[in-house]
Amino acid sequence: MGRYSWEPWHFGYTAGPAPCSAAGNAGGRLPDGDAGGVGLQDFVPARFREPILRAAARWNVSAGLLAAQLMAESNFNPYAVSAAGAQGIAQFMPATARAYGLRDPFDASAAIDAQAHLMADLLRQFGSVSLALAAYNAGPGAVAACRCVPAIPETQAYVARILGLLGGSGELAAPVLEVRLVD
Repeated sequence: MGRYSWEPWHFGYTAGPAPCSAAGNAGGRLPDGDAGGVGLQDFVPARFREPILRAAARWNVSAGLLAAQLMAESNFNPYAVSAAGAQGIAQFMPATARAYGLRDPFDASAAIDAQAHLMADLLRQFGSVSLALAAYNAGPGAVAACRCVPAIPETQAYVARILGLLGGSGELAAPVLEVRLVD
């Protein structure tokens, strides 16, 4: 560590592994806690890793985000049922399940795919991981009304828990990319 010459008050790393080396490439990963480097946290049960990775790739959503949601929603229990009537590993309400073509919310692979599809839609609609998570929990109408995480304690705790499970990389999970053609 050392000081940057243009910012004498700021400390930062001045040396590290060489670029494009195996060590340098490994150092650039998001903090996912996964020694295999596939983007999933260590708390993800082995039987759900492949369905999460497949759904994440299909719908262009962070696998780590999907996994953190499943942990918060059901603790990876494919047979979970909430007091409000949400069902399965991704805790779909029956109407939302129907809207996303999910015939059996207790089919974990199908539910994970529908969860990724819904999150892709919410991320596109709200442009923010926090707002998409709030919409998943409280409904898109509640988030659209304030363009914020609504002042609903359950929703605020839900968003905070998932961002915590992401190790602080939550808003990095959905980068905004824009392509423009220039003449």
